[in-house]
Amino acid sequence: MNPIKKEDISQEVFDLYDDYAHDRIDRRAFAQKLSAFAIGGLTVPALLSFLSPDYQDAIQTKADDPRLKAETVTYSSPKGGGSIKGLLAKPAKARKKLGGIVVVHENRGLNPHIADVARRAALAGFIVLAPDALSPLGGYPGNDDDGRALQAKRNKAEMEEDFIAAYEYLKSHKDCNGKVGVVGFCFGGAIANMMAVRIPDLAAAVPFYGGQPAVADVPKIKAALQLHYAALDTRVNEGWPAYEAALKAEGKKYQAYMYDNANHGFHNDTTPRYDKAAAELAWKRTIDFFREHLS
Repeated sequence: MNPIKKEDISQEVFDLYDDYAHDRIDRRAFAQKLSAFAIGGLTVPALLSFLSPDYQDAIQTKADDPRLKAETVTYSSPKGGGSIKGLLAKPAKARKKLGGIVVVHENRGLNPHIADVARRAALAGFIVLAPDALSPLGGYPGNDDDGRALQAKRNKAEMEEDFIAAYEYLKSHKDCNGKVGVVGFCFGGAIANMMAVRIPDLAAAVPFYGGQPAVADVPKIKAALQLHYAALDTRVNEGWPAYEAALKAEGKKYQAYMYDNANHGFHNDTTPRYDKAAAELAWKRTIDFFREHLS
């Protein structure tokens, strides 16, 4: 059978995957609903395989990249999960203190894609910490399905504390210049917004298609904001007009970008929701923004 092409897949299929990836339907219901699109030689297993992440072939920056110094660290989150592990990465030949970036994963733990994103940020000239919120439950289990199930067992408020503790760890690191920002994706985008609300000294926050904070909390935001949204992501975008109105009303410093014809998850290059042009532009904007605010 010929390989499945993204342009041959209905938007309804991507919307179904979004429901599945965010635990609104289980795997059995997902497969059952996909059967309606298994036509013209397509099979449900083929569609499932096509939609699933490909971590083996899509990694851009390898774990052993000689340009980086990367290691697993453990930091304390006394109000959260206790001991949290994360990937700490920085340029191997850094000669000065660097701006820090906390990279926040999606709703499945620190999978290979987010670790890759953290290494990309480090290559751009930052010291980067990518925590694994699944640490108290043994860490990312090796696949996203089990990762989502594990993350659903964590207490949301405690996970928030884990990422706030990551900020504190990075800010006080000997190789950090004390200026720290955060970038997050999906669940991580919501965490980035939360950190902007709760951390007065946060220098910059870049949420990718993340849930918005309560309008009443917007006055607390001191960080510079850069927000990325996908035009086809109606679920997350519903909260954007009220958030933007509150940001304007409070005179907050922000940049917001909407990417036409892009789906939720467009930056994730391991799944067919990936939009190369949008992802590369959004990432360039992100790095430029961090260079402006963290140096």
